[in-house]
Amino acid sequence: MTRPNVILVISDQLRRQALGCYGDPNVSTPHIDALAASGTRFDAASSTYPVCVPYRFSLMTGEYAHTRFIPSIEWRMSPAERTLADEFNDAGYDTALFGKWHLYGNFGHYPGHNVVKASRTPVPRPFQGRFQTFAGFDICNDPWDTWYSVNDDPKMRKIEGYQTDGLFDLAIDYATSAREKPFAAVVSVEPPHPIFTAPPEYVERWKDRDVVVRENVDLDKTYNHRGTGEGQGLLDDLRTYYAMIENLDDNIGRLVAALREAGTLDNTVIALTADHGELLGSHGLLAKQRPWEESLGVPLIVSNVGGGRVVTEPTCTEDLFPTLLGLAGLTPRDPKPGVDLTPLARGEVDALDREGVLLEFVAEMRPGLPFHDETWRGIRTRTAKYTVLGDAHGGKPWQFFDLEKDPYELENLVDDPAYADQVAHHHELLRTRLEETYDHYVLAPAFGQPGVNTWDPEATFQKRFG
Repeated sequence: MTRPNVILVISDQLRRQALGCYGDPNVSTPHIDALAASGTRFDAASSTYPVCVPYRFSLMTGEYAHTRFIPSIEWRMSPAERTLADEFNDAGYDTALFGKWHLYGNFGHYPGHNVVKASRTPVPRPFQGRFQTFAGFDICNDPWDTWYSVNDDPKMRKIEGYQTDGLFDLAIDYATSAREKPFAAVVSVEPPHPIFTAPPEYVERWKDRDVVVRENVDLDKTYNHRGTGEGQGLLDDLRTYYAMIENLDDNIGRLVAALREAGTLDNTVIALTADHGELLGSHGLLAKQRPWEESLGVPLIVSNVGGGRVVTEPTCTEDLFPTLLGLAGLTPRDPKPGVDLTPLARGEVDALDREGVLLEFVAEMRPGLPFHDETWRGIRTRTAKYTVLGDAHGGKPWQFFDLEKDPYELENLVDDPAYADQVAHHHELLRTRLEETYDHYVLAPAFGQPGVNTWDPEATFQKRFG
């Protein structure tokens, strides 16, 4: 049996709720919707650690970011890590990555940091995760000024035009080239990550259009403008955000059409996801980092598997590594904490043997930014989300939301007596998961349950010496 080709499309900062097939009332995404209609749509996929760098580490290695104490940004992955490319390479696949990598550290290489732009700095070959073809950059954040290097050639090459279009051009050329082996490719585009900008025809399509905002958006606040156009308000940024998504959708359509013409569409699985979401005014906030659905909720769609199946089981970033391999009939060489979702997508099982998934924010090294002084952990189950927040003295109960009754997370029930048993149960689930995954996080005692990683001299003495 010929193994299928696998293409993973990562769209940076694309929240789950911003696609037509997930119910967005504003945007038009027919090509992405068609992928879902032909395959499986996961309705409760979460980015375990909703920031670019740790997400990409977990995607590439299958490991939790807390096992390497990864901060939210400026971290370099060791070449010693066994990556997704290693797994596919060993199975006889051609492997390729096109676009954003963000695992080389980008120390000081941001636009505005008075140093060279990150997209002008090549990622050295030993740090490319051993993808056989690497046409990428570490970080850019300006889709009109994208430069990439290829394999071991340090020369930076400019994408003429818009980043998403250019990266899909490269990926389509690769995916439709004649070869004797199956391939596994990652197409990693930055849009709709800020800065918010899109090709003129897409921006014009959205100019002054009415938009329906989510019920938890605070329109009375003044927000930082993150676009390049004339508009200055949140709604202008939201319109451009949708314009970027519709451009992505058209590029998905181009990819599908090219594979169909090449005769390989039926033997190619296309997966679409994002590294995290975007708040865009929800809860009066912007960007990501936080444990609300708009921030950590991501799309996860797998084509050609499931025939229109919709999965409501909560899933996490760590599931992607075994799942992408599982879609090709492969299993990771080493044990991983995530679950292969392929049987769930195929309808071979209806539920997973777990009650929820871990959520985390490990560290923020930049003073003044959210979660520098206190960090959080959480557990997301089928019907609820529970989080704790705290400093080195221990995370304490912070939020509990009934996601069935309150999908916009407007009512924090963590202190509601009517939910006391549920909150205590979720705290126990979180506590158990922290211990199972050797998380260093300090969890304070709560609900009659002992803490985790807390300093209790008597208990420590008894544990060590009996």
